Amino acid sequence: MNDDITSSLATLQTDAPVEVIERVLVGTGSLDYFTAISWRHGTLWVSWNGHGVSCVAPGQHPDAFFTTHDAKVGRERRSANSMPPLLLDMIENTLETGVIGRLPIDLRGVAEFQQDVLMSIRAIPPGELRTYAWVARQMGKPKAARAVGNALNANPVPVLIPCHRVGRSDGSVGQYAFGPEMKRQLLHDEGLDISRLDRYVDRNIRYLGSKNYDAYCFPSCRTGKRMLDVNRVEFKDRAAAEAAGYRPCKVCKP
Repeated sequence: MNDDITSSLATLQTDAPVEVIERVLVGTGSLDYFTAISWRHGTLWVSWNGHGVSCVAPGQHPDAFFTTHDAKVGRERRSANSMPPLLLDMIENTLETGVIGRLPIDLRGVAEFQQDVLMSIRAIPPGELRTYAWVARQMGKPKAARAVGNALNANPVPVLIPCHRVGRSDGSVGQYAFGPEMKRQLLHDEGLDISRLDRYVDRNIRYLGSKNYDAYCFPSCRTGKRMLDVNRVEFKDRAAAEAAGYRPCKVCKP
């Protein structure tokens, strides 16, 4: 009797549908889904899994995204017709506001130092520019500016984690994985006056102070933006600002 039941049950065994297996693998983070979404600059390719967004790259065609995903993530991926509505809403909100908020990001394959770098830049406000050296100081590793630059260049989720808000020590915008013009456009979209910033860089001005305020700031700092032209004081380095009696701004912490 038992043998008959066992034989009957065996005939009912079937392999799970491929789509079910894929969803399980994606849910556990062993496989990534990817798709394209629209944003103000055209097409943005995004991959994700049960741990969050894993890779992002702009471009009309997926080939560059595949190269980026292979290099920065390395997991197998599958095309999806769409992404979960809640995740899409969170991504679109981050693209609109520049604030990552509660958007889940999957950084499991990222080295510890790079994770620390990416966590350090998440709080840089939209439309403001810091330097690689600033990030290194925030991390308590002031000599690691070059390593910070390398870590940001390998950021698997640019735009969302805002590596475009970190530039060179001379105050300029600097390079970007998707080209300096894209970086300048992203900062412009967020409200940074790129032309004014360029003029400061050309004149070797790194920091600003105000005659009626005893702190000095990065030129892109929201405190610095409120300074009236008639009250603005310019400095070529931190030493000059502090020699003039100014302290570092508590907002941008130059």
